Amino acid sequence: MAGPEVNRAAGLDATTLIEHLAFALTVDDHDSMLTDASLLVEGSRIGDIGAAHDVRARLARAPDRVVDGRRLGVIPGLIDTHVHLSETLSRAVFPDLLATRAWVFHWAKPFYAHVGSQDEHTSVQLGIAEMLRSGTTCFLDMGAQNDAGLTARAAASLGMRGIVARHAADVKPQKIPPGWSPEMIEHHFFADYRIALEVLEHEVHQWNGYADGRIRCWVNIEGKEPCSLELHVGARELAQRLGVGTTYHIASSIEESRVSEQRYGRWPVTRIAEHDGLGANLVLAHAVALTNDEVGLLAEHATSVAFCPSSSLKLAKGATTIGKYPEMLAAGVKVGLGTDGVSAAGNLNLHRQVHIVAGLFKDSRMDPTLVGARVALRMATIDGARALGWNNEIGSLEIGKEADFVLFDLDHHEWTPYGDALQALVWSASPASIAQTWVAGRPLFESGRITTLDDEGALRREARERAAAIVKRAGLDQSVPVETTLYD
Repeated sequence: MAGPEVNRAAGLDATTLIEHLAFALTVDDHDSMLTDASLLVEGSRIGDIGAAHDVRARLARAPDRVVDGRRLGVIPGLIDTHVHLSETLSRAVFPDLLATRAWVFHWAKPFYAHVGSQDEHTSVQLGIAEMLRSGTTCFLDMGAQNDAGLTARAAASLGMRGIVARHAADVKPQKIPPGWSPEMIEHHFFADYRIALEVLEHEVHQWNGYADGRIRCWVNIEGKEPCSLELHVGARELAQRLGVGTTYHIASSIEESRVSEQRYGRWPVTRIAEHDGLGANLVLAHAVALTNDEVGLLAEHATSVAFCPSSSLKLAKGATTIGKYPEMLAAGVKVGLGTDGVSAAGNLNLHRQVHIVAGLFKDSRMDPTLVGARVALRMATIDGARALGWNNEIGSLEIGKEADFVLFDLDHHEWTPYGDALQALVWSASPASIAQTWVAGRPLFESGRITTLDDEGALRREARERAAAIVKRAGLDQSVPVETTLYD
């Protein structure tokens, strides 16, 4: 259902001038907002951006195409720093009365266990289509249920930018819960951390830099109880040696942190820090249950965090009660935004996460100065790019960077009328008013369709059929536990 793989040989040397944009929120170092702006796309990159008359004056030759941007506004493409693309077929399958650990062990794992390679291919394509419709242009996937190449090829075929990986763990529970298939256990749980790292290294060598560099591959692991300390620490060390990053779930709930304290006498992040496990190439997913000292450790070691607001709301992780995200931001920790998977959060709409995080801590702490629109947009763009080590290429609208951006239709009712563009973007707008989403100099969403999908309707029909079959195979249409004692 996808068109031919998008690459730079496919006519991307053309130039496009989007002229007289109503605004451009550049998210550069000064958070510059331009009015009556023009954006010049040269090949896959931004050739120029600035005041319309200045960009016109600097043109070396006539552009191949000129677009009237008078009723359009532009922002950098959004960057999802934590997503499970293999989970997209599980939308609204799991109940919303589950805590994190029961959700993972008794619902997510059985679902994953019955996601075949073709199921996952469909899941990835469906997820990326939703991302592009929501203004997301880059993602960090937690790890494929089958192999990283499947996600890499599916993402590349749609022209998307992202980081792929293979799922890995090395500590099986003593008692295997219902729904965990032998195939899933064999694929996910390695005999020890050394074997896991060997396989992960092979994946990086094979897929990092794929699709003209739009696809990168990291040394990702599941994290938490299913992974040994050696695998947590070893994944970061291996990633550093290979010049890539790693991510895993950690401190994702108060229950998890308490289990760690009972077993090891310390909370998870402290335990990893004591074994030199933190570093600038590590992105911690969730990190909701931290101590004040652990916030300092993250800042000291330049370790990043991917915060998933919708997931915290649905799974009661406690972001507003125990979460220290404002403290992380104040300490200089790079905090990006993630959607998580559709069963954990309900959607892959990163714009919704921007809206939520802008106000979440204002309300919970009754402090109107916390986070707000400017910081929220940065979390979803340049700070996410910094967490992924990609900020030299993406995350802001600057000359020389990749042309990843989102155009909003300002004739839409969400923008009629508006005063300040940033305030309207965060508090008033939604993906409903997105006109186009560009990645690497090419519009992948425009005129209401994904340009690199031949038949999105057929993809959705296939997704519905495959999702129903997985639920039945996994036994999730029957009685399933809503509490767990695994790894206690």
